[in-house]
Amino acid sequence: MNNPESQEQNDTDTINLLDILEVIAKRWKMIVAVTMAVFVLSIIYSSQLPKIYSSTAMILPPQQNQGMMGRLSQMIGGDLSGLVAGNMLGAGTMSKQCVSILESDRIKGAIIDRFKLMQEFKIKTRYSMYKKMNSIVVVHAKKDGIISITAESKDPERAAAIANAYVDELDKVTVKFSTSDAGRNKVFLEDRLVKAKVDLAKAEDALKAYQTKNKAIDIMEQAKATIEGVAQLRSQLAIQEVQLAALRAYLTDDNDAIKTAKASIASLTAQIARLEGKGSGSSTPSVGSLPALGQEYFRLMREFKIQETLVEFLTKQYEMAKLTEANDIANIQVIQKAEVPDRKAKPKRSIIVFASTFVAGLVAVFYAFIREAGERMPEEDREKWNRIKRLFSLRTLRRHSE
Repeated sequence: MNNPESQEQNDTDTINLLDILEVIAKRWKMIVAVTMAVFVLSIIYSSQLPKIYSSTAMILPPQQNQGMMGRLSQMIGGDLSGLVAGNMLGAGTMSKQCVSILESDRIKGAIIDRFKLMQEFKIKTRYSMYKKMNSIVVVHAKKDGIISITAESKDPERAAAIANAYVDELDKVTVKFSTSDAGRNKVFLEDRLVKAKVDLAKAEDALKAYQTKNKAIDIMEQAKATIEGVAQLRSQLAIQEVQLAALRAYLTDDNDAIKTAKASIASLTAQIARLEGKGSGSSTPSVGSLPALGQEYFRLMREFKIQETLVEFLTKQYEMAKLTEANDIANIQVIQKAEVPDRKAKPKRSIIVFASTFVAGLVAVFYAFIREAGERMPEEDREKWNRIKRLFSLRTLRRHSE
């Protein structure tokens, strides 16, 4: 048996659907006319839009060069290269650094001047031109580190030229920073090497003089092992201190690389303190337990070993720094040079025409229902609506009269 309420609901749905079709059928000419008019106008409008060409260059940023910091960490067995490598431009990955440089006013300004873009776009202020550049050129870094530079222009050759110009300007900046970075490394190492050589000569002279004065010094084999151990640790400590000083030229004390270097220095200092202390509870005699002559011999031998190791280390690093300054320039690698496009990137005329026509059809149908609702409005509501319109009209007239 059929449910009366269900039957009534079905009748209501049918009536509503018929009402909708009736409204559309009643004003179909208006709906079609509006839709066709917008269709024709959108074709005319889209055909008047200028063609925009797009060209893309793809680059790989300079490979993160360990430089002096990485070599220092390798020499002392540390693992700081991953923290400080490539820090010539600051923290973060090289891709992010290069994107920031490409989006900087420095690069934009060079491009604006080279192509006279302010005259082309008739923009008076440089600030406005910088903002305009964000819509002309899009820089994007992919997850694999490759950076794409896409430039747009009405002229296909100009689009390719602007994209390639960005690559050129980035290359100039990276080369400049890389060269100055290598130069600073060389100067730093040169100063430290000169001082270390002077200290080595002094330590060698003092040791020879002491050995000449005291030809027979009785030191146990275990004490000799202590001397050699402390000398080795002191050498490593001196190298660590050189590394820390070099790191501070690039980074702040809050950086993880600085903290790691400090922790390593503290560990070495503690080991040296144990060997140079009283040595209680240890099978190896401490420095403090040696005879007076032995202690003096230990001090001189230790200083000599430290300076000898440090000079050897700094000499190698200085030669590497000179080679780096001459040859190891951080150039970007061009994966894809921007080429002159043979097809426009926009406007998408078909999409413009379709979207405009579709929206116009919907608006026309919506307007048809508004008109129908106005015609079916009860007399009482119609009078209220007319009063509202009159009130708005009076307010508009008063504003104009004032």
